[in-house]
Amino acid sequence: MTKNMGTVDRVIRILIALAIAALYFTGRISGTVAIVLGIVALAFFLTSLVGWCPSYLPFGISTRRPPSAPAP
Repeated sequence: MTKNMGTVDRVIRILIALAIAALYFTGRISGTVAIVLGIVALAFFLTSLVGWCPSYLPFGISTRRPPSAPAP
């Protein structure tokens, strides 16, 4: 499993997950919407922790910087 998420991508996903959690715990969302967004938030959080997003694979997407070449 090669990491395919850059730092900015990971931070944005964590912020979105935290925003969804805040909406839930303040009572702004409930019911089916809360369940669906909770699943999305959990997926965003977990993929951010490991730095790998399986939905990027079929499209060949990577937001991670390519490794820099070693100095001679």
